[in-house]
Amino acid sequence: MSSRLEAEQLYKVFGRRPDEAVDRLREGADREGLRAEGTTAAVIDASFTVDPGQIFVVMGLSGSGKSTLLRMLNGLLEPTAGHVRFDGQDLTALSDRELRAVRAQKISMVFQHFALFPHRSVLENAAYGLAVQGVPKAERVERATEALELCGLKGWEKSWPDELSGGMQQRVGLARALATDADLLLMDESFSALDPLIRRDMQDQLLQLQKTLKKTIVFITHDLNEAMRLGDRIAVMRDGRIVQIGSAEDILVRPADDYVASFTKDVDRSRVLTASAVMDTDVSGATADCGCADDCETATPDTPFTELCAMSARSGHPVAVLDAKHRLVGVVAQERLIGFLGDAESAQEAAHA
Repeated sequence: MSSRLEAEQLYKVFGRRPDEAVDRLREGADREGLRAEGTTAAVIDASFTVDPGQIFVVMGLSGSGKSTLLRMLNGLLEPTAGHVRFDGQDLTALSDRELRAVRAQKISMVFQHFALFPHRSVLENAAYGLAVQGVPKAERVERATEALELCGLKGWEKSWPDELSGGMQQRVGLARALATDADLLLMDESFSALDPLIRRDMQDQLLQLQKTLKKTIVFITHDLNEAMRLGDRIAVMRDGRIVQIGSAEDILVRPADDYVASFTKDVDRSRVLTASAVMDTDVSGATADCGCADDCETATPDTPFTELCAMSARSGHPVAVLDAKHRLVGVVAQERLIGFLGDAESAQEAAHA
């Protein structure tokens, strides 16, 4: 089983007197003011936890600090202040040698630009992390072959990287990370260099693998739709700070500030929201069994938004939301559906999707 990852009050400051800059930031100093003095506060007071088997997405625009944050998680960058804990160890307290051992055994990275060795075969690339670990050749071949098959590359073991498409090359990168059987995968804009259709295929691949492997994954992206699709939880970064952490529904329905709200304004809510996000939980005036008319439609908290729209259009009554024990936990009126979409035309389209 994968292990819990914890980041506690992480800071990364580049430039003059970084420790002093951290103290000033804690006292409320302005990031831009520090920049004018030749100091860059790349990450400011970042704290979060990632539970075992969870995909935690860090999202933000270029320069928000997300990639710097990722590199502190495996020690490629030393935090100016704060702690990173994984599998019961404080990674920020380890020696360089101990940290290299942790990276070799427990943490794998999947990069944006594949990072394949052109002079090595697909199989040799997939087995590279195992070679670093000192795994015997026969076992390396077996484990790398299994990882390539998981990633849909069976039959390509003897090929060279330049014989593969971009999407296939990224699958090799993913296979290399999986072959080491590391508990923690760090993925830095791993799909952003791919064409849109291939990118979606890779997202599907990752979600399918995760159902079986249940790794702990930190995924960096600047694409909100990708974040919404992949993330069990999402952290939104701005100017080095995490401004909100929550599920896709949390961020869409309850944005922490105007910045997050503006980030999400163009998201297709009908493909993200479920009944639990949009239902009215005040059911005091409803009957225990239904909550509306006898011929109403019923849903579960996980029912997708598009299905709710179709139910509402069919019956003309509010949709009753029932839990696993058939208890009424919420009601969704058509007016609420329209309100979450923003206009009646969008609601009508969703109802017929």
